Amino acid sequence: MVKVLLVEDNEMNRDVLSRRLQRRGYEIVFAMDGQDAIETAHRETPSLILMDLSLPVMDGWEATRHLKADPVTKTIPIIALTAHAMSDDRQRALDAGCDEYETKPVELPRLLKKMEAMLPQGESQ
Repeated sequence: MVKVLLVEDNEMNRDVLSRRLQRRGYEIVFAMDGQDAIETAHRETPSLILMDLSLPVMDGWEATRHLKADPVTKTIPIIALTAHAMSDDRQRALDAGCDEYETKPVELPRLLKKMEAMLPQGESQ
């Protein structure tokens, strides 16, 4: 089973997306802020991270920079999930180290396609 770290501070968003992904066979682990995301990524070694960018304690941009600078976590694909939908927001997320970008509200078929493309061979659902 593919393990996905869902970094989301909004309980409703976290609940809805995690249930939809679990129904498709993904194992979901959670982090509520950027610092928690870094610690959870080290502890759980997920195959993929879905990173909200507007987070308390440490935002998703900073958490992504930390994860991509760390030899232990730098190869984990990160998809930014954000309500920030201005033209420069996508580039800002990619510049921080995110491998892909998805706006909220999430269109699940499009997100799933991006997730499948990011997963290492043999780990897709």
